[in-house]
Parts: sequence; C-alpha cells; structure tokens
Amino acid sequence: MNESTAEPLQRGNGPGATARRRFLLGGATALAAVPLLGSSRAVAEPRSFAEPRGFAEPRSIADPSQPPVPDADTPGPDEALQWLVDGNRRWVSGRLLHPHQTVARRLAVAAGQHPLATVFSCIDSRVPPEIVFDRGVGDLFVVRTAAQTNDGLIQGAVEYGAEEAVTPLVVVMGHQRCGAVTLAVDVLNNGTEVPAHLVDVVEALRPAYEAAAPLPGDQVENTVRAQTRLTVDQVRGDSLLAPLIAGHRTRVVGAYYSLDTGCVEFVLP
Repeated sequence: MNESTAEPLQRGNGPGATARRRFLLGGATALAAVPLLGSSRAVAEPRSFAEPRGFAEPRSIADPSQPPVPDADTPGPDEALQWLVDGNRRWVSGRLLHPHQTVARRLAVAAGQHPLATVFSCIDSRVPPEIVFDRGVGDLFVVRTAAQTNDGLIQGAVEYGAEEAVTPLVVVMGHQRCGAVTLAVDVLNNGTEVPAHLVDVVEALRPAYEAAAPLPGDQVENTVRAQTRLTVDQVRGDSLLAPLIAGHRTRVVGAYYSLDTGCVEFVLP
C-alpha cells in the first residue's frame, strides 16, 4: 500500500471520569516502553499480507451477480486484516466493489451477523470505515468518538464486538489532521478555554499530548500517533479481550488513515 500515518484516544473530566482516568493513566504509564506509531513496527503494507493467502471473498463479493449469503464462517484475524487491506487498496485506486450493499445482503444478515472486524475510529466525517475499507452491511462493527477518546461505555462496545459477536479483528484507527487532537494541543499549549464537555475530550487526550510533547516534528501528528498507540495498548489489556487475544481468536492492531491519499497504514503488534 501507499504511505500513510496514524491517530489517538483516551479520557475525560466530570462525573464518572475517575474510573476512566485510572484506566487510561495505566496505558499512559506504559507508553514510555512502547514505540509510537511511525516506528519500525509501522508498515504501510505488511509483507505477510502483501499477497493472497489462499482465501477469497465470499462468492457474493467475487461475483456480484450471485445473491449474498450469510457468513457461515468468520475468518481468522489474519484473513480479516487482509480483507481490510484489500478493501482499502480498492478505495485508494477508485476500483470499488461496494460489496454486501444489496437488498439480498440485508435480508441474509437480518437474523444474525458475523462481522469481520470491530473498527474504533474518529467521528470525523471524512473517515467512514465502511467506505475506507470498501465493505458493506454486516461486515464491520464501528465505534466512533472524537479522536477515539475512550470510557467505560465505549470500551464495553469494543468488548461486545469481540466477545459477543466474536469479531476476529479490532482496529484502532486514527487519522491525519485530527480536529479533536488539534484542539487539545492548542488548549494544552496555550491554556485556551473550551466550553462544556470539550474539556472532557481535551483531558482524555492529555496522556497522548504529554507522551508526544518531547518528540521532534509535527506536534499534532505525533499526538495522533501517541493516542492510537495508547488506545491499542488499552484495548489489548482489557480483562475480557486479553484471553481472546492470547488464544488467537482476536487480534488488535493500530492504524492511521491519510486524508490526502486515502491510504490506511496498519501497525502490527
């Protein structure tokens, strides 16, 4: 794939923020020992996923003339990741298949679902996961907050996707020029006042801001990457998800979406 970059997530103020902060501060403390996105672990297209691995899209995708059928078998984590890599490649090239976007597909999954992945991304209108990965109905669980800021409810949604629906892949995806991160950096640099619950967003991003502060280069982009790294660590350490990860039922990866190119850069563990 082409080049890209990555993004963030974390905490808040006010009632209920104590537990959220306690959870996030643990991830922030661990950050010092964990490379940020953009390190040698960050690759635009992992070699292991560069070529087909013997699996194929469902017949309903490979041959649009055939009606979609329910997903009998959810793919493993590597296969799910490859499907997202391939879908993003189509998005970048403009050769979209728009899979699973028919009335037949809607009817096929009405009674049950087997999504490929849970994608935790930003609310930014320019980063819709189903489009970025060229997927359709029943393919993705999507959780979206400003700069992937997390709390108990959001973490519960991620847990639900992996535990209840057994999605084999969790993707934490930040993006280029994130507005929420830009706001947080400005506020924390200059002491700017923000209204209402935007304070919660800024405080949720403080650990990533502090982790990125000493780094050279663009402060906003460094904070985006730090936020993504912190959130990936946070999800991997979740008490419900950790056994699934250890048993290779679920994989958690970071990602960075480039607004300019449309490319998603995956960061593998």
